Amino acid sequence: MGRLRCEAPDARGRNAPLVLLPPAMTELEKEIAVLIVKAVDLDCPIGSIDPDAPLFGDVLGLDSIDILEIAGGVSTAYGLELNSDNASNENMFESLTALSLHVTAHRPPSRT
Repeated sequence: MGRLRCEAPDARGRNAPLVLLPPAMTELEKEIAVLIVKAVDLDCPIGSIDPDAPLFGDVLGLDSIDILEIAGGVSTAYGLELNSDNASNENMFESLTALSLHVTAHRPPSRT
């Protein structure tokens, strides 16, 4: 997950480092990525966030307090009611993709 690094021949046939960017984000994933960066004051460009990378841990460096901040922002922005005792929280906050899928499935119709 995150950036993958490998080598590929350059124009002169020499092996050169090749950096593969994270997969493209959907519009909703971009919106939520902006929300995440603002909510927890991340110092990274939105486009560098891998939508499939874990939100917790080393990739973004988010912890449980950050997730609470993100949950508040998502609740406000998309009209969702997120509860800390919800059994699906672990899956919902697994990645940006998982969070956007949850928002799509549970936001009120007036916010689509």
